[in-house]
Amino acid sequence: MKTLKISVLFLSFLFLANVTTFAQEITALQVIEKVYNRPVGDDMTSNLKMTLINSGGNERVREIKQFSRDFGKVEKRIMFFVKPADVKNTSFMNWSYDEEGKDDDQWIYLPALKKVKRISSDSKGDYFMGSDFTYDDLGDRKPNDDTHKILREEKLNGEDCYVIESTPKDEDYMYSKTVTWIIKDKWIGLKKDFYDEDGDLLKTLTVNKYKDIKGFLIITNTEMNNIQKNHKTVMELRNVKINSGIPKSKFTERMMTRGI
Repeated sequence: MKTLKISVLFLSFLFLANVTTFAQEITALQVIEKVYNRPVGDDMTSNLKMTLINSGGNERVREIKQFSRDFGKVEKRIMFFVKPADVKNTSFMNWSYDEEGKDDDQWIYLPALKKVKRISSDSKGDYFMGSDFTYDDLGDRKPNDDTHKILREEKLNGEDCYVIESTPKDEDYMYSKTVTWIIKDKWIGLKKDFYDEDGDLLKTLTVNKYKDIKGFLIITNTEMNNIQKNHKTVMELRNVKINSGIPKSKFTERMMTRGI
């Protein structure tokens, strides 16, 4: 019967449409990969203001000049402390590799010791220069280092977000899990909760501001709030310059000792 054929065709169309819709649904890993691969230019120069705020509301401000460059298989970043006097000429360098299973290389130069020190894997859980960021936080965590799950979709600060739970595959990782609110289509992590080894909330990273610079979405203001210590660190990027042509020679141990 003609009516039956039409009904069968219609049901078949609905089935195929549902299959297509299901196939196009994004996975949690794909969301994290989009965040990881979000373009930010070939190189970047900026001034960084780091404000440390203790439980009493007292502030310590540190000014930093930083440079980063993508070399394809490795992304390099170097930071020089400019102010105040007690941290001036301290420098930090991070090399992040695309290669799976290869950890970041990190170095710090302390003027008082007049020596560049390599950050060991055992020390990457230490806090960086009194801030609420660990050395590990300053590096890149690869998407496949964790198992990811979409918990839900919801709005945060007016932005449509995926809420992703990430559990480390390595049992020795300092966080038992993280939960990240990621803006759809912009692929910016707007908020990230870090849980300690006991599964308790340790700290929260919040992106307060991001802006379009030369067609790239750049995060310019973040706040890391350590819930357990009642201490927070605010990072503000200023004078951001993209694709200015930073030389390869900028990212060396020798340059760490020489300063800007």
